[in-house]
Amino acid sequence: MADDTAHGHDSEEPQGRTTAPMSAFSVRDAAFGFVVMVIGVALVFGIPLAFF
Repeated sequence: MADDTAHGHDSEEPQGRTTAPMSAFSVRDAAFGFVVMVIGVALVFGIPLAFF
């Protein structure tokens, strides 16, 4: 049987994608994420509290 399905750790695929803890981010990126979180929390909790 051919060894076509073997997946080694020495892959020659490009490493263009990284995981979040490895990625560098700026203060601007963190602030944008915080604003998105605040809007999300306001939608999740604000709308039900406003109408019920």
